[in-house]
Amino acid sequence: MKTMKWALAALALALTTGGATAQDWPRQNVKILVGSSPGGGTDAMARAIADRLGPLLKQNVVVENRAGASNTLAADLTAKSTDGHTLIMGVSTAHAIAPHLLKLNYNSDKDLVPVAFVGSVPNVLVANMALPVTNVDDLVKLAKSRPGQLNYATSGSGSTQHIAAEMFKDVTGLFITHIPYRGSAPALVDLMGGAVQISFDTMPSVIGHVRNGKIRPLAVASAKRNPQLPDVPTMAEAGVKGVEMSAWYGIYMPASTPKDVVTRVNAEVNKVIAMPETQARLSAIGADLTPMTPEAFLAFHNAENKRYGDLIRRKNIKLE
Repeated sequence: MKTMKWALAALALALTTGGATAQDWPRQNVKILVGSSPGGGTDAMARAIADRLGPLLKQNVVVENRAGASNTLAADLTAKSTDGHTLIMGVSTAHAIAPHLLKLNYNSDKDLVPVAFVGSVPNVLVANMALPVTNVDDLVKLAKSRPGQLNYATSGSGSTQHIAAEMFKDVTGLFITHIPYRGSAPALVDLMGGAVQISFDTMPSVIGHVRNGKIRPLAVASAKRNPQLPDVPTMAEAGVKGVEMSAWYGIYMPASTPKDVVTRVNAEVNKVIAMPETQARLSAIGADLTPMTPEAFLAFHNAENKRYGDLIRRKNIKLE
C-alpha cells in the first residue's frame, strides 16, 4: 500500500507538471514554505527571494509560514507535495540537525532535493551586559571558576544556538547549563534581564540589541568577521578554534521534480541573489549570500549533515 501511495503521488506530480520542461514551468502560482513564524531569519530570506523571483518566473511566488517541529513541518509538507509548484526555504535546523534528533515522517536526504543555496548568517556569542566579561577569554575563565552556575539560552533544543553552544562546551571543556526557550525573542528578553548569562543566537536576532547596547557581543561563530559587526572577532581569533556555526538557508523541492526544472529554479534564484537590491536587503541582517549549483549545494548539504550528526552522536545530544 505504501509503495502504491508513493507511485500515485509521483504520477500526480508528473500530471501536474505535465512532463513540464523548464521552458513551460511554472504553470501556476509557486509557493515557498517557511518552517517558522513571520519575522525570523528564514522568513526574511524567503520573502527577499520571493519578491524578485516572481517576475523572472512570470508567476506569483507566495510565501506561506508553516511553523512547527523545528522547521520540519514545512519540510514534510514540501516532501509530500504533488502540485509540482511547492518549494521550501530550507534551514540548517531542519535539514542538517533535526534528522539526527527527531523521528521524521519523511527522509530529508531522499524525499527532498537541494536546488539553490541562498546564504548563511553566523551565530554570535552574546552576553548579558552585567556579566563581568568583555571577551571570550574572560568568559572561559569565569565559567571555569563557576562550573554549572552559568546558563546559556537558546531558541529551543536542536536549534543552531543549541548546537553552537555544545560545540563551544566541547572545545573548551566548560560546564554551562542549557535553558531552552520557545524562540529567540523570549530567550533574548531573559538574556537582557539577566535570568540567563549568554547565548549563541543568530545575527538577525541579536544585531538590533547589540546596536542598542542591550547585550554584549563577544565573538562571531564564522570563519571570517561579519561586516555588520566588524570589530567583533571570530571565535578562532578569540582563541577558541573549531567552533563555527552559521544558520544556512536554501531552496529545496520534492525529489521527484524534473531535473531541468531544478536547473531553471537554480538559475533564477541565483539571478535574484546577484541583484543589488537583494544583496542590500539581506546583508543588512548579516547574511553572506553564496550562490551554488545544485550539485555544489548537495555536496554542502551532505557535509553539514555529517558534521552535525557526528557531533550529536559523540556528545549524545538529546532534545530537552
